[in-house]
Amino acid sequence: MASTERSRGGMSEQRRHRVRLEISREAARLFWAQGLDATSGDQIAAAVGLSTRTIWRHFRSKESCAEPIVMESVEWELASLRSWQPHRSLEDHLAEEAHRFNREIGPQEQADVGLGIKMIRLGETEPALRTAWLMACDQVEQELTGILANRLGLKPDDLDVRLHAAATSAALRVVNEYVGSGLLDGADPQTLGDPNLLFIADAVRRATGGAVGDPVAPDPARPDGGTPDRA
Repeated sequence: MASTERSRGGMSEQRRHRVRLEISREAARLFWAQGLDATSGDQIAAAVGLSTRTIWRHFRSKESCAEPIVMESVEWELASLRSWQPHRSLEDHLAEEAHRFNREIGPQEQADVGLGIKMIRLGETEPALRTAWLMACDQVEQELTGILANRLGLKPDDLDVRLHAAATSAALRVVNEYVGSGLLDGADPQTLGDPNLLFIADAVRRATGGAVGDPVAPDPARPDGGTPDRA
């Protein structure tokens, strides 16, 4: 239904998402190459092969054109968090997800992540682009609230759940900024963390005082119901 449902302009939501993402890609390339101030709506339109009027039908400002590509850069992170099973530790889950990511990511997804990292870096000096990154982080926090509520057996509006979701989201934001800046500065990826992403789990544990990260349910694959991940 979602792929055929029409939006206000008569375009399917799926098609609208694709158009917005393509506009965002070209805008991000221009922002990074020549700066935000030097980039106009007309240039973005020309780069993507659309009219300037069409650009403004999809985005409220040129700065907001960065939002889809920045959000795309955290989609894998969100998908990984959604699939985190109760009987698994965060360490083991992220290690498995890291291997899956390396197997499945394609050239376009790699390029999108790279552009997202550049926009996050550019946001350090451009408040309007920083807003796009903080909006993406807010989305991560909102989803984490539901994920952690389920893991902890509490309601999403419970104060502890909201505090842990905020702390986890902040840890992920700082790690993303740290790693992204390092990569753009030419640092060896091995010096920024480890291939199994265990440093991310460690950051989350420290930020939440150890409240987030452990298995919270028996392992259904073990007859004794044990939770071997932390062992």
